[in-house]
Amino acid sequence: MPQDDAKHSGPDLSPGVPLADLPMGGMLIGRLDKDEVLLVRTEDGVFAVSPYCTHYHGPLAEGLVVGSTVRCPWHHACFDLRTGEAVKAPAIDPIACWDVEQRDGMIAVRSKRKRPGAKPRAKTAGQPEKIVIVGGGAAGFAAAEMLRRNGYQNHLLMLSADESLPYDRPNLSKDYLAGTIPFKYVPLKTERFYKENHIETRLGGAVLELDLRAREIVLAGGERLPYDRLLLATGAEPVRLTIPGADQPHVHTLRSLADCQSIIKGAESSRRAVVIGASFIGLEVAAALRARKLEVHVVAPDKRPMERILGPDMGDFIRSLHEEHGVVFHLEDKAVEIDGKAVRLEKGGTIEADLVVVGIGARPRLDLAEKAGLRLDRGVVVNQYLETSAPGIYAAGDIARWPNSHSGESIRIEHWVVAERQGQSAALNMLGQSRPFEDVPFFWSQHYDVPINYVGHAESWDEITIDGDVMSKDCILRFKRHGHVAAVASIFRDLESLKAEVAMEHATA
Repeated sequence: MPQDDAKHSGPDLSPGVPLADLPMGGMLIGRLDKDEVLLVRTEDGVFAVSPYCTHYHGPLAEGLVVGSTVRCPWHHACFDLRTGEAVKAPAIDPIACWDVEQRDGMIAVRSKRKRPGAKPRAKTAGQPEKIVIVGGGAAGFAAAEMLRRNGYQNHLLMLSADESLPYDRPNLSKDYLAGTIPFKYVPLKTERFYKENHIETRLGGAVLELDLRAREIVLAGGERLPYDRLLLATGAEPVRLTIPGADQPHVHTLRSLADCQSIIKGAESSRRAVVIGASFIGLEVAAALRARKLEVHVVAPDKRPMERILGPDMGDFIRSLHEEHGVVFHLEDKAVEIDGKAVRLEKGGTIEADLVVVGIGARPRLDLAEKAGLRLDRGVVVNQYLETSAPGIYAAGDIARWPNSHSGESIRIEHWVVAERQGQSAALNMLGQSRPFEDVPFFWSQHYDVPINYVGHAESWDEITIDGDVMSKDCILRFKRHGHVAAVASIFRDLESLKAEVAMEHATA
């Protein structure tokens, strides 16, 4: 998460450094006055930029240079070295850039470039008059930001069933839930951003219907809103527990900011928590509640946590990691009743719990698309440009099933970074840029101080190769199908993870 920069180190870049000290593709951190500056040398020249990612402050000097871009080692954000623009989420804001002067075999850094101010508000000729975004999550926010970033100045409306402006959902099961960061890091942008960019937001309301013939949205109160282009980004909702007692106030699911704050409030007066489900969300919640000093029990039918996604070796490691931090597992079992504070298990055990959090999966919100008659297949079917079966209507994020050029399969993924990047891609396509969505899927999970990065997509595999030692927290796993690497998971092998992403980008099915 954001943190104070380390003490400035490296050479003074004002008088300059020898070009020979910076090999092709190399990076060097120096200083200019009070700023740390990252020098990067590529085939296109030498660039000077901020050394920290604008997402979670990752160290770009430990990342990967690809063409005239640099990628963050932590969560694979990508920046244009020429302009500083964040060209791939999860970063949204640009990094700072400085002018560079080369003379007599030396490289000197000069003045910091000014960021361009807000563009004047005016109609955009030849562009859709009205764009409506249904959904205020990762995809919806990223689309709205990208539309304005690319000069779209006509009417832009974001409708969200959530009561809050778009926020950093991954933090709801990680640092914010653990109490290790303040609330100020949770909103993706302040209200000022939406006002300055003339993004109209309507929160806490429901959309009842899409009228495809009239090209209108029907709201819960009967109001009808016209659109020229529409983005469906309604996301997913938690699968609810249906056993007796699951409707009690101390039993929670985690999806929204309100859910998270409710769990935090419950944790303040709790001694023991039961997490039902050993999913990514469930175990991140377990880690967060341990950080709050609660006793935590995890109940799940799995033989190993997350084995279906990460395989047996990583599953054993994750269990061991949580047990080292005091989590008690009840695997190959399930909750059958919550009687007051007693969680009764199928195999006969009972766990007394002041707090119960359910993490047993999520399902895409498809009601609007289904009622409108859009083509569905375990999600909203879109083409390579993320356009649905109805012209002018796009879908992105958890609901979208798109043709994955890297595997040759049609896939739907519930990952934060995928949703953001699809929102950005859909925004450009709504503006007529015809850019196919070809990003390699990426997600990360955090358990205590151990990050797990995952690149690609493997619903199944016939071989897993392991380089390094999983239990020593130094490894990269390759999930192969018919000899082809479909996905890669890693722990503290950030550079290799980035290289795997680039390799997948250049490979097609």
